[in-house]
Amino acid sequence: MRAITIPMPGGPEVLTWAEVPDPVPRPGEVMVEVVASAVNRADLLQRQGNYAPPAGASPYPGLECAGLRDGEPVCALLPGGGYAERVAVDETHLLPVPAGVALAEAAALPEVACTVWSNVVREARLKSGETLLVHGGSSGIGTFAIQLGKALGARVITTARKVKHEALLALGADHVIDYSTEDFVTVTQSLGGADVILDIMGASYLDRNVAALADNGRIAVIGTQGGRRTEIDFGKLMAKRASVSATTLRARPAAEKTEIIAGVRATVWPLIEAGHIRPVIDRRLPMAQAAEAHRLVETNEHIGKVLLLNPS
Repeated sequence: MRAITIPMPGGPEVLTWAEVPDPVPRPGEVMVEVVASAVNRADLLQRQGNYAPPAGASPYPGLECAGLRDGEPVCALLPGGGYAERVAVDETHLLPVPAGVALAEAAALPEVACTVWSNVVREARLKSGETLLVHGGSSGIGTFAIQLGKALGARVITTARKVKHEALLALGADHVIDYSTEDFVTVTQSLGGADVILDIMGASYLDRNVAALADNGRIAVIGTQGGRRTEIDFGKLMAKRASVSATTLRARPAAEKTEIIAGVRATVWPLIEAGHIRPVIDRRLPMAQAAEAHRLVETNEHIGKVLLLNPS
C-alpha cells in the first residue's frame, strides 16, 4: 500500500507518499480501507519529531479516518496510521458513520468528538445553563466544542481572530472574543465567568484562565501551545473552589479509549444525526498532498478540519 511517511523530522516538505508494507491486524484488530483522514495538530508535532506514536502504533501520522471495513462504512479513532490506504484498527475503536454525514466527512469526527466529549462532558461535567469558554474556536476541536456546548444547553464563549467571528457565530457561539485586541478575562468576567474552560494553550493561559472562571469552575487543558511549565497561585484556585484537569487522548490505554468511544456513540452521535452538530470542513486535498495540508494548518488560516482523501 501507500502511506505518508516521515523519513526524518522537519518541515512539511519531509512528508513523503511512499510504498510501504501492508499493516497486519493483531488480535482484536480489523482492517479498514481508508477513504479519508483528517489533519490534527498532533500530526504536525509528530512530523517535527516532538510527538512520537505510542508503543506498537503505526509510525505513520493520522489519528482518525473514515473508510470501509468489509464494505461497511465506518470511521475510527487511531493512535496513528490514518495517512495511508489501509490501517489496522482496534475493533472497539470503530464508529458507524452518522446518518446524514458523507463517508469522507466522517473522517473529521472521531478525534475531535472523543477529545471534546471526554474533557468537556466526562471530566469537566458541563451542564445545561452553564457557560463554556472555548479557546481557539476556529480549530477542528473548537468548532466541534462550540456545537456540542450549544447542543447541551450551555452558553458558549470562544476566542478567535476577528476575521473568523462570523463563521463561529453561525455555528452557535454566543460571544466571540478577538484575542488579539481584547482581554478574554475581562470579557468573560463581564459575562459572569466561565463554568468550564477548554484550553489549548497550557502554561501561558493558566493564570488568566483561573481569573476567568466562575466559582466552582473547571479548566480542561488539552494542549500546550503556550508552553508546558508555569506557576499557579493555589490561593486563587481554592478561593473559587475550582479545579484543573489535563489530558491527552492518544496516550490513553486502549480500554479507556473504548469507554470514551462508547460514550461518544451513545451521547454525541444522536446529536450529529439530529443535525445539532456537523463536521466543519475547511477543504479537501489528495492524501499525496499532505505537506500542503500541514502548511495550511500551520498558518491557522483554516476553519474546522482539513481532510486528506485517497484516490477513489
